[in-house]
Amino acid sequence: MKVKDIMSKEIASLCTDDSIEKAAQLMKQHDVGSIPVCSQEKVVGIVTDRDIALRSVAEGQNSQQQKVKEIMTSNPVVGSPEMNVNEAAKIMSQEQIRRLPIVENNNLVGMVALGDISLEPQLQDNAEEALHHISQHGCSHL
Repeated sequence: MKVKDIMSKEIASLCTDDSIEKAAQLMKQHDVGSIPVCSQEKVVGIVTDRDIALRSVAEGQNSQQQKVKEIMTSNPVVGSPEMNVNEAAKIMSQEQIRRLPIVENNNLVGMVALGDISLEPQLQDNAEEALHHISQHGCSHL
């Protein structure tokens, strides 16, 4: 199965000069935890709810004035609509990410999430394995 068969095609995106507040509002509106950051249609970064919490709020920044470019992860890993879903799950596991922007001809065309992969019965093992690797490396023992 190919990524294009399961990816979300209606994707909210941000510009580098958008405010952190706008990023948080879009996340709430679309019920997502990460949003690609684009220049024209090219993905130049990704901002997550964790980025907002740790790189903005925890630092005491003004979310209305601080720009997305100040806290985003630049040059994120991306996938292709023609790639196999197993390959996408492997990338997500290796990179410890839950969502993968999908790009075609340097343009954002979709997003695939672990949730998308887990909804396909024959792909559930891939999603479980990827989540295991993401969670395992992300755990902190207090």
